[in-house]
Amino acid sequence: MIKIDIFKKLHGSDGQMNLDVNLEIKEGDFIALAGLSGSGKTTLLRILAGLEEAKGEIKIGENYWQNESSFLVPQKREIGFVFQDYALFPNMSVIDNLLFVKKDKELAIKLLKITEMEELKNRLPNTLSGGQKQRVSLCRALMNKPKLLLMDEPLSALDPQMRAKLQQEILTLHKEFNTTTIMVSHDPSEMYRLSNRVIVLNQGLVINDGKAKDILLKTSGSQKFSFEGELLDIVKVDVIQIAIVSIGQQLVEVVVSNDEAKNLNIGLKVLVSTKAFAPLIKQI
Repeated sequence: MIKIDIFKKLHGSDGQMNLDVNLEIKEGDFIALAGLSGSGKTTLLRILAGLEEAKGEIKIGENYWQNESSFLVPQKREIGFVFQDYALFPNMSVIDNLLFVKKDKELAIKLLKITEMEELKNRLPNTLSGGQKQRVSLCRALMNKPKLLLMDEPLSALDPQMRAKLQQEILTLHKEFNTTTIMVSHDPSEMYRLSNRVIVLNQGLVINDGKAKDILLKTSGSQKFSFEGELLDIVKVDVIQIAIVSIGQQLVEVVVSNDEAKNLNIGLKVLVSTKAFAPLIKQI
């Protein structure tokens, strides 16, 4: 269990505000941290990492990372941090970037295999694509088998296809190493795919906390519309099937028949439209 009870005065997007967060996170959870820019998300990650100080307590299991009498430095916090800008050593090969963290070649090769980077292990970072660099950054963050993995919009600079691929690899690594993960994201489909819990910050305060579907889903269909989206999931509720579709920055749910559900596959681009106020969904 991770217990967070911290307070820090900040200058937010609308002037001075108080970051005041009191949370309990279960071991192995995947938390998506959402909210408008300037709401305190990145600062919270930096406080958890020990890169910024705040008042209050952070307790991991039976150990305090900070309280009134102690403050554990980042190097001793057993964390992994994945930034937007990769932060790789440019003069080191892919595998040397990993081994710099811990001299465990077996683990390094295992991580590179999971992320399909083993064949590129001797390449320098400047010869890699953005997606490849982010895979290396993710692998490096896991070299110490951290108790807590922190990710600050790690996929924001990538194209949609690469984002979807890396999302799956992040989920695979999360499950493989049973790491508790907190990721800042603005992408609802990303949060839906990866997290089992979404925490929404606004002006430094937690304003919403729950399952991704409950927090993100906004059903539409009372007016005529026709939108392209991505099919994220099909859920059976009692005797009906419900398709979960990502459209722009929101999720919608559409009731589909059993026959329609059989012809729809997760990840498809679909068209959602209405006819007589009843939403219809079909493959593009």
